[in-house]
Amino acid sequence: MSNSSSITHFLLLPFTDTRELQLWHFWLFLGISLAALVGNGLIITSTVCIQHLHTPMYFFLLNLSLLDLGCISTTVPKSMVNSLWNTRAISYTGCVAQLFFFSFLFSAEYSLLTIMSYDRYVAICKPLHYGTLLGSRACVHVAAAAWGTGFLHALLHTANTFSLPLCGGNAVEQFFCEIPHILKLSCSHSYNREVGIIVFSAFLYFGCFVFIVVSYVQIFRAIFRAVLSIPSEQGRHKAFSMYFPHLPVLSLFVITGSFAYLKSSSISSPSLDLVLSVLYSVVPPAVNLLICSLRSQELKDAPDIFLPPGLSLCRNRRTSRTLRDRSGGRARPKRKAGPIGRKAVELEERCRRTAASPRKSRQRASGGVGQWSLHSGTPSA
Repeated sequence: MSNSSSITHFLLLPFTDTRELQLWHFWLFLGISLAALVGNGLIITSTVCIQHLHTPMYFFLLNLSLLDLGCISTTVPKSMVNSLWNTRAISYTGCVAQLFFFSFLFSAEYSLLTIMSYDRYVAICKPLHYGTLLGSRACVHVAAAAWGTGFLHALLHTANTFSLPLCGGNAVEQFFCEIPHILKLSCSHSYNREVGIIVFSAFLYFGCFVFIVVSYVQIFRAIFRAVLSIPSEQGRHKAFSMYFPHLPVLSLFVITGSFAYLKSSSISSPSLDLVLSVLYSVVPPAVNLLICSLRSQELKDAPDIFLPPGLSLCRNRRTSRTLRDRSGGRARPKRKAGPIGRKAVELEERCRRTAASPRKSRQRASGGVGQWSLHSGTPSA
């Protein structure tokens, strides 16, 4: 028998004992981590640097990207290192830190998703009160409340979990340190207090889930009434796809996380726990970015702002048009544009208008022929 004072490290559950599969696991998690890092980093950079993205929706999306980066950086790197070096160990301090940060970021993200559902509800169902209910100060306050709630929740659970005497050894049946699996190592008569806190937290999460469901039901009803007046099927599909794309990810996050924490020990198994933990701790941070960026035209166009001149689609289009004009105006036969071609044409037209605006401004400033004088109301010389 051992207690918490004699434990210096824990042994995490490996995904496999086969060396080749361990390396495959390392490369898979490395790809997921890099995709989440690059994608969420692009969302953060675009939201901060692009002026017209300074709106409540993108402010909350910025916070969601930060939380997603934190979640995936808390659990995945240690699992990758263990698979690469064929080890299972994590220090006692490292386990405490991993449990705290995962609980903190997990709780804050769930609170933020609840706030985002309210933001969409106000924007669609009460648009006239949107500026009053969700001004810049209110957005900062509710986002800070989400982060603060997650911090207090994690502090309470971490302090209570590791204050219990551990009598079940140091082998954690999970690929990262998590509350239910640490509780399995505690003495059977001492963890009732933490179980009570988990049940209380589960009721709070359930209340947030009901709030999210009610909000999206109201949004669905409002959009359904609006789309009845849209004649085209494509227009109806666009109206629904703008506001409901991340609902499957949210459902996956909530259902798998709730099942993992509240399931009976009689149906628990290491393989089931591994699958569930990957579904609610690794998959949502990686696909949230994909869903949000694919449904937002502003985020689709954002990379073109940061590309160098030689790689910019707008500049390349203008250069090819200039070369065509110099060659005598001969153009290639016109082909039917597909979805990608139509997007390129729209972006080209937008860039053409943007490029023409400075020339018009310079003409007005120089007082060219045909410009009207502000004082006389007659054409200037």
